[in-house]
Amino acid sequence: MIPITVVDVRDAEDLVVEVLRSGAIAQGPMVKRFEDAFANVSGTKHAIAVNNGTTALVAAIQALDLQPGDEVITSPFTFVATLNAILEAGATVRFADIRRDDFAIDPDAVGAAITDRTKVLMPVHLYGQTADMGKLAPLAAEHGLQVIEDSAQAVGASFEGKPSGSFGIGCFSLYATKNVTTAEGGVITTDDDKLADALRVLRNQGMRARYQYEVAGHNYRMTDLHAAVGIPQLEKLDQLTAARQANAKRLTEGLAGTPGLDLPQVLPGREHVWHQYTVLVGPHAFLSRDELAAALTERGIGNGIYYPKIVFDYDCYRNNPLIPDARVEDFPVAASVAAQALSLPVHPHLSESDLDTIIETVREVLGA
Repeated sequence: MIPITVVDVRDAEDLVVEVLRSGAIAQGPMVKRFEDAFANVSGTKHAIAVNNGTTALVAAIQALDLQPGDEVITSPFTFVATLNAILEAGATVRFADIRRDDFAIDPDAVGAAITDRTKVLMPVHLYGQTADMGKLAPLAAEHGLQVIEDSAQAVGASFEGKPSGSFGIGCFSLYATKNVTTAEGGVITTDDDKLADALRVLRNQGMRARYQYEVAGHNYRMTDLHAAVGIPQLEKLDQLTAARQANAKRLTEGLAGTPGLDLPQVLPGREHVWHQYTVLVGPHAFLSRDELAAALTERGIGNGIYYPKIVFDYDCYRNNPLIPDARVEDFPVAASVAAQALSLPVHPHLSESDLDTIIETVREVLGA
């Protein structure tokens, strides 16, 4: 089986042992070392490590002190953590449709969705490429909106040379399958000194110093053990990203012209880090998306459907007052992409033989 992803963190063994031998495994100097390295990657003054990517989003919203009825505009085509975080923070969710070329929120749709209650724009940088921040950032500034970037899948990505997570408040996931992983973990990035200070207090039960409580906080801390796992990956992130980019290029060259298959694009001015290589299986393909997924699995090619539905299209979200007037039919591009998207292996541990097998198998089952 060629897996959809491979997790290899053996380079972290020495640092993990160092933490274990120190006898101090909670948040400490290794977390600070990780934060400094991550701030360098994101091009921001501050990187605040937390215990997962969902926490990063929740904390970022909480730190903005939104009031009941304040709205956050985001994408309907994303992992459920995006929606869950907004709901947990008590904000009202508004959605804007996406673009087919980058799978990210459409600036024109965002403009139409803004109301006098809108306070935050939360673009989702999906599959390793940023949203169109050249239009979204000025739009947010024009309307006085805070920008929270859901950069869970975009560590190292950039728009016109500006890194993901540096356009406002960046929120990253370090889950096991991400391009940089600490098994579980997250990071919030910002250039705002006051906000960074508030986030560090918030993540530590509201304490600035031991038993010096300033706000009603939470335990959002990362451990030194988790930080130790991530540091070596940050040190070789350029190398890992280059391998993903080379694999994506090979897949695109090999799959070009396959009937019914739309291949992912690297749009002008964007640095794509290829968290996923996601194709669209169109209505005129020899097999449907689900049939192609099953055929590839049967032939030993790992694949993933990210994501099978619009994010709010589940019973648990129906009639939620914080998701007003959300109807699938109002987001035709997102609905179409959700029915057609299929991700193929692109991780840095693929061999040339693996890539040849993926290409040959996809073309074969689609009748190319």
